[in-house]
Amino acid sequence: MRLTAGMELYFMRHGETAWSLTGQHTGRTDLPLTEHGEAEARTLGARLRGVAFDHVFTSPRLRARRTAELAGHAGAVLEPDLAEWDYGDYDGIRIEEIRAQRPAWDIYTDGCRGGESPEQITARADRLIARWSTLTGRVVAFSHGHFGRVLGVRWIGLPLGMAKHFAIDTASYSILDRDPGRGHRPRIVQWNIRSVCPT
Repeated sequence: MRLTAGMELYFMRHGETAWSLTGQHTGRTDLPLTEHGEAEARTLGARLRGVAFDHVFTSPRLRARRTAELAGHAGAVLEPDLAEWDYGDYDGIRIEEIRAQRPAWDIYTDGCRGGESPEQITARADRLIARWSTLTGRVVAFSHGHFGRVLGVRWIGLPLGMAKHFAIDTASYSILDRDPGRGHRPRIVQWNIRSVCPT
């Protein structure tokens, strides 16, 4: 999982959807952005105008692809491993509804019935990091909230359970790299930078 020197990753979460607004888990369900979400994506693109990227990837989900397009990256390469956590039976369900049936439920320890387990999501993030280890230059990836948290903790070698402490707002971006002055160790440079959308 060691990364080539000179690789910098901008991780982008997609803009608002109807379910991100209501707190419903959105995995395989392919929702579009709301009107506000589209405006968020445009604002994200405007904020990063002038930043040149050598590699551009997106989750195959519509909300991520549309965010990439509106942010100025319509040619983003589809990367299946950037897809959101597969919530299985919990897709479309709010955490309060899940905990009404399973009071102690925690996605990072219990996973999702009918979807991905903690071991599977960890393996997916690790696989993606390993595959990107040969890349150099600046990389941008359009993806999702839970997967972004997992990628963040795995990037710096933390256990999956620590991901619960990482917030990711819609249409935010985070910057991860390897510190050239400290043996190229993986680090989080900035996290959850919010692009304020004009009202």
